[in-house]
Amino acid sequence: MITVLDYGMGNLKSVVKAFEHLGASVHLTGKVHDVEKARCLVVPGVGAFDDCMETLQDKHLIPAIKKHIYMGKPYLGICLGHQILFENNEESRKKIPGIGIFPGTVRKFDDELKVPHMGWNQIKIYKKKCPLLRGIDDGEWFYFVHSYYVEPIDSRIIAARTDYGINFASILWDGARLFSVQFHPEKSQNIGLKVLKNFCDIYDHHKKEKKC
Repeated sequence: MITVLDYGMGNLKSVVKAFEHLGASVHLTGKVHDVEKARCLVVPGVGAFDDCMETLQDKHLIPAIKKHIYMGKPYLGICLGHQILFENNEESRKKIPGIGIFPGTVRKFDDELKVPHMGWNQIKIYKKKCPLLRGIDDGEWFYFVHSYYVEPIDSRIIAARTDYGINFASILWDGARLFSVQFHPEKSQNIGLKVLKNFCDIYDHHKKEKKC
């Protein structure tokens, strides 16, 4: 069962439908208890960083998300679910920090660039052994919608980058099962489904390990 976190940020139906199209069982929830019990967690989202973090705080979801990640259970962050992993965010007018899994900052694109960065763009793969990228070629196109990008202090967690005025980190991979992407795989047609299928396979492998 793949748990998709519903905290009121963005259209989650397309994410759920994408996983269901792949034959996965999906549980859409915003309850702390469900997140604590989740064996596999997907955190999507679009919108403002402050609204996202305030909602997660109000719903008492942040400790459950962090515990899930620290326990080494599969996590996939999409767009906002990718950005909230960081300590600092230039978007936050209220100086609200992210959940702080990664040291680094979510930065705004240069004012000379058209924002949001919206539409199809390519990835440059840096970690070819990343299981989320199994069967995906360097230079594949994915669908982006964002005005900010992540800047990790530790470049070793960057699995792929994308060029939009700056070569920003578009895929992160840390440990065996912690992944996040800046693009929207659920909107990226067949290649996006391949990313989600790879994540399902990572989860299936994790389940088999737990049974051993």
